[in-house]
Amino acid sequence: MLKYAIIFALISLVAGVLGFTGVAGASAAIAKFFFVLFLIVAVVFIVLAALGIGAARKAIR
Repeated sequence: MLKYAIIFALISLVAGVLGFTGVAGASAAIAKFFFVLFLIVAVVFIVLAALGIGAARKAIR
């Protein structure tokens, strides 16, 4: 997801420089969405790892 956020951010920058403001705005919105989604998933996995839930718990047994 972070990869897609970076790709859409770069598309947004290039489109903005070339004057395609509609494409730049849409790409920026998509990049923000993917970045926020990445952050949410990362926090969930960090919490699960801290609680010992999932694959880490199975590896300990």
